[in-house]
Amino acid sequence: MSRLLVEYNNEIRKDLKSKLGLNNIFAVPKLKKIILNMGIGEAKDDAKLIDKALEDLTLIAGQKAIKTNSKKAISGFKIRAGMSLGVKVTLRNKIMYEFLDRLVNIAIPRIRDFRGLNLKSFDGNGNYSMGIKEHVIFPEINFDKVEKIRGMDITICTSAKNNNEALELLKSFNMPFKDNKTN
Repeated sequence: MSRLLVEYNNEIRKDLKSKLGLNNIFAVPKLKKIILNMGIGEAKDDAKLIDKALEDLTLIAGQKAIKTNSKKAISGFKIRAGMSLGVKVTLRNKIMYEFLDRLVNIAIPRIRDFRGLNLKSFDGNGNYSMGIKEHVIFPEINFDKVEKIRGMDITICTSAKNNNEALELLKSFNMPFKDNKTN
């Protein structure tokens, strides 16, 4: 079992239940899934870029990523319908907790000029989205073999009913958010 999952089951759930004033332990918010997304706009010219990004995202996630295709043709951008323009992977259960552990404890501290995660990135339904400018902050990526540094989006979906519950859940996982005073 993942270290973070054991900690959630043994300590975090009980703390959140009392902190949020919930009566039932099953009403405590939990993680549902984490979605990693990498858009590669230059792939319209060179299809090999998708394969390299697919390989990198698979290494980062620990699970096979898939290609995402365009739904419509956009002539202004020279994009045809069905053209591969990105890669994504959805993590659940054990792999999700292991990824979150690596993200919080290894990857986020390696971000250059990091001052905390933005509190305004919640969507109102308890989900949190963040962007990373350099995918090489993950230790699985060999910096010498990287042709181009790419950005990626990370969306953390929770069962929380509102942003405050989701914020308390993510803070209990040691996510480094900005203070309200420094915004």
